[in-house]
Amino acid sequence: MDPLHIGIVACSAEGAALCFRTICTEGPALLGPHGHPEVSLHAHSLGDYVRCLDRDDWPGVGALMLASAQKLSASGAAFLICPDNTIHQALPAIEARSPLPWLHIAEVVAAEAARRRFRRIGILGTRWLIDSDVYPGKLGPHGLEFVRPEPKDRDAISRIIMDELVAGVFRPEAVAYHQAVIGRLKDQGCDAVVLGCTEIPLIVSDANSALPTLDSTRLLARAALARAVAGR
Repeated sequence: MDPLHIGIVACSAEGAALCFRTICTEGPALLGPHGHPEVSLHAHSLGDYVRCLDRDDWPGVGALMLASAQKLSASGAAFLICPDNTIHQALPAIEARSPLPWLHIAEVVAAEAARRRFRRIGILGTRWLIDSDVYPGKLGPHGLEFVRPEPKDRDAISRIIMDELVAGVFRPEAVAYHQAVIGRLKDQGCDAVVLGCTEIPLIVSDANSALPTLDSTRLLARAALARAVAGR
C-alpha cells in the first residue's frame, strides 16, 4: 500500500521548509532509498497572516488555514499538518469545517514530552503563542506543568522570530538570547523546553541548550511521516 499523501498548510517559509525537508530526508529509513510520501504544500502570503495577527483577528487566521485545507484536499492530500505553532490558536474554530483531519503540533510535542518522562516544560515562541492556550491545553492532559518566559523575554523572542528567523536571518546574538532565556527556565525548575516556533530549531538544539529540547518542527514532520506510512 502506498503511504498517505501529506498536506502541509504552510505559514512562514523557513519553518515549513524544515518540516518538508525532514519528511523527505527521513522517509528513506521507512520507505527505502530516496523514498518519501507524496507531499503537497500550500502557502498564503505570510503578510496575510501577520496582518490578521496584528489586529488579533483569529477568525481571519482560521479562514486562511481553511482555504489552504480546501486546496490541499483538492490536490489529493489525506490529512493535514501545519508547521506553525502560533496559528494553531485558530485551529479549533475551523477544524469541524475542514475537509481533512489535522495532526496538532502541540499534541505531538506533548505526547513526546510524556514519553520522555519530562514533568515541567518551558515554552518558547512568539508572544501570540506564549500568551495562548495552545500548549497548556495539550500539556495539561498529560499531567505536565509548564512555564512561560517573563514578559520582556516573550517580547524579545517574538521580535527575533518575526524580524529575523522567518526571514532566514540567524545571528549569534539571537542564539545567545534564546540560551539565556532557556537558562532562566531551567532555574524555574523546567526539565525540558519546547521550541514552539518552527524556526527556533534552526538556531537552538540539544547541542547548545541548557535543557533538553522538544523540536516542534521535526516532531510534527516525523509524526506525519509515521501516519502516512501506517496508512491511517
